[in-house]
Amino acid sequence: MNNNNVPTKTTNAFFLQAAISFGIALLTMILAVCYLPVEPWIRAFLALGTLFLTTSAFTLAKCVRDAQENQTVAARIDQARVDRILAEHDPFRQVA
Repeated sequence: MNNNNVPTKTTNAFFLQAAISFGIALLTMILAVCYLPVEPWIRAFLALGTLFLTTSAFTLAKCVRDAQENQTVAARIDQARVDRILAEHDPFRQVA
């Protein structure tokens, strides 16, 4: 199974859409926490929760990306090994 023809590059429009939607979601969450009619310590707790959730999301995305890149590299190495074995194989060679 050869996956070399599958495009892996993200388009600029998709990247822009993801960045804008993330920015809007984070901004609305920050504004909601700021204008929430509660005591300041509750607001601070929700703000820290939002900050932790945001950094955790970035960390998870990086881990998933790294795992996907490692899997792709391993698949390429395995495919190169199989290609080399098939190229070196001579079906008409006499077995001693």
